Amino acid sequence: MFEHLIYQIETDIDYFCCKINGKSQFKTTMKKTIMLFAAALMSTAVFAQATWKNDGMHSKIGFTITHLMVSDVDGIFKDFSCTIVASKPDFSDAQFNLTINATSVSTDNDYRDKDLRSESYFDVAKYPTITFASTGIKTVSPSHYKLSGNLTLHGVTKPVTMDLWYRGTITNPMSKKEDAGFKLTGTIKRSDFKFAPQAGSAMLSDEITVTANGEFAKAN
Repeated sequence: MFEHLIYQIETDIDYFCCKINGKSQFKTTMKKTIMLFAAALMSTAVFAQATWKNDGMHSKIGFTITHLMVSDVDGIFKDFSCTIVASKPDFSDAQFNLTINATSVSTDNDYRDKDLRSESYFDVAKYPTITFASTGIKTVSPSHYKLSGNLTLHGVTKPVTMDLWYRGTITNPMSKKEDAGFKLTGTIKRSDFKFAPQAGSAMLSDEITVTANGEFAKAN
């Protein structure tokens, strides 16, 4: 497709130059200018609206909360899906959409996990999913961004901003497809989401640290 476009452009330039009896230098300059423009168009086409999906085996979403002001408790969600849509190779215009199965919460303690699923905490029977939809991304430095979006937790939607690190894109030696890596970090306040209001800050910290690592395979 692109080879045909380049050939057609060269042919049209030759025809145009013959019509105006252009000099060789003008013809060369015209060719270089239009070829550069064509290359820019092709580059845009290659990266236009690419969709990426997380590899569940190599992606993780975790959180940390402080218990009794002296000990940190870590947890993860075992079941989630995330897609990225981006048209730029550095993902500076990326759009993220995440859905977490709240029932999959795990702190490596069956008794505590059962309690977390109850109506006292995540209330998974009423609010089975946690979602995040990005609304904007701002470049801080090369490969580092501020990712803003709407987080829905416990039936409450609030805007949040997280730190996003784009770790690069490689060709997966197994699938032979492109894989991109990201790390997201940030904090949220559970009080913003009316999450476990019965547990005061002396029992559970209001701030919850969120850490996510994702490996994303290019889907198209």
